[in-house]
Amino acid sequence: MDAIRPVPRTLLRDRAYEAIRDAIVAGEIEPGAVVRDAELAERLGLSRAPVREAFARLVDEGLLESKPQSYTKVTPVVAADVRDAAAVVGAMHELATRAAVPRLFAADVEAMRAANVRFAEAVRAGDVESALRADDQLHDVLVRVSGNRAAAATAARYTPLIRRLERRRFSEGGNCRSAGLHDRLLNACEAGDVDEAVRVTAEIWRGLAELADTD
Repeated sequence: MDAIRPVPRTLLRDRAYEAIRDAIVAGEIEPGAVVRDAELAERLGLSRAPVREAFARLVDEGLLESKPQSYTKVTPVVAADVRDAAAVVGAMHELATRAAVPRLFAADVEAMRAANVRFAEAVRAGDVESALRADDQLHDVLVRVSGNRAAAATAARYTPLIRRLERRRFSEGGNCRSAGLHDRLLNACEAGDVDEAVRVTAEIWRGLAELADTD
């Protein structure tokens, strides 16, 4: 039984955070909904402490709002917040792209191309979850290869604010990001054209900021 050890508290906190964040982003917990630590702790099979810690983090990241001794609820999707988040996340991806392109191996580009195929197929099928997961997988290659952990952490923090609006637009019959833009990005990466890769990355994230303007 030596392999059976207590699960670190930080992992329980992270588990609670990821589960609640994903439910909010997916719309399973809707904007304006009141969330209760006891209820979510029971659903997650956790104690209330890690759920409370997750709540604090989600408040800090803008997905929850809390009034002490009163309520904790999901924030509305606010266009200005999405624009701000898209500007920050876009800047982090531009930074990562600039650093990553000269370091890419053929296998990295192939992984990005495979993700874009999955992305395009999911868009055609109307599968928003798979489309956004494939989109993340494509861009995460550049973030990983860049080696910039600060950029990665900042992007991860603010991307959920954008995803909520993307999912809603997709469910209303709108489009996710263009697979054609991804093709341009991939061609630039394969050619080692740093400036073009950064330009396309900026265009991708600018489109997301513009998405908020139609809200």
